Amino acid sequence: MAQKEYAGKVIELDDNGYFTNPDQWTKEMAKEMAKENGEELTDKHFEILEFIREKIKSGQSLTIRSIGKSGITDIKSFYKLFPGAPLKKATLYAGVSKPSSCV
Repeated sequence: MAQKEYAGKVIELDDNGYFTNPDQWTKEMAKEMAKENGEELTDKHFEILEFIREKIKSGQSLTIRSIGKSGITDIKSFYKLFPGAPLKKATLYAGVSKPSSCV
């Protein structure tokens, strides 16, 4: 396991860079993580991140389709907000484990 400092706090990460303890996450950490990737998070990003965190916390599975049906964003906009690998990026920024649906 690796460690990394975000927002002045040392965080334990798994081998893929995802938080091992989602309770350590803060919005400031997400902003720093996005900045490292040359991105800036908006209120819409944070709505999605909070949705992801709540879904994971309640034990529900997470898919791109479920985010598209969330009422927060549609799938096309989700891809624009998190370009490249949207579900991987969004879960990384949300401070949760990588979904099993992601390879």
